[in-house]
Amino acid sequence: MSTVLIVDDEPQILRALQINLHAHGYTVVPASNGTAALAAAQTQAIDVVVLDLGLPDMDGLDVIAGLRGWTEVPIIVLSARHGSHDKVEALDAGADDYVTKPFGLDELLARLRAATRRAGPQAAEPLVETAEFTVDLANKLVQRGGAPVRMTPTEWSVLELLVRNPGRLVSQQQILTEVWGPAYAKETHYLRVYMAQLRRKLERDPANPVHLLTEAGMGYRFAP
Repeated sequence: MSTVLIVDDEPQILRALQINLHAHGYTVVPASNGTAALAAAQTQAIDVVVLDLGLPDMDGLDVIAGLRGWTEVPIIVLSARHGSHDKVEALDAGADDYVTKPFGLDELLARLRAATRRAGPQAAEPLVETAEFTVDLANKLVQRGGAPVRMTPTEWSVLELLVRNPGRLVSQQQILTEVWGPAYAKETHYLRVYMAQLRRKLERDPANPVHLLTEAGMGYRFAP
């Protein structure tokens, strides 16, 4: 099973996660501060990082920055910071997901499973299939029900960014910056319009999407 690096300065949470994750087959590497976390990531084969933002020696955002300097290991933030700004800041720094405290173990386990799947070789496959549509990343083609779906260049750019990050929460600012440019980082209404267009073209029920999901106040997630 996967090896999870848990970074949290609360001993009771650290111990509870060690016990529960071990019971579900994970190997757990604990760290109570950022320095220990960065050292562990450099010396051990870590598959997923579960990271608290409020650490005694450095902010969790600095840990994310340190990790992203050399590794793409999935990072799940587990924090008591509930504000949308905190979530967006962590995601923009390089986190893959964000879970707020208090949290349910089942939800965390599901996020861990999703993170390990995304980290595997399947995440890089050029052909992405869902129950409703197929995206050929190599040839820039989309099909639904066996028929081609016409995409504008902007629609394709948004869809490609989401599909290349299956299961990962992609922040509004990241999408706007990568598709439209840094000057449009706050123009979230652009994104709402294009997401609505994509859902009309690709989802069975655009009002209740199952693949192109909204995470209120944070961004969007592609669920294969």
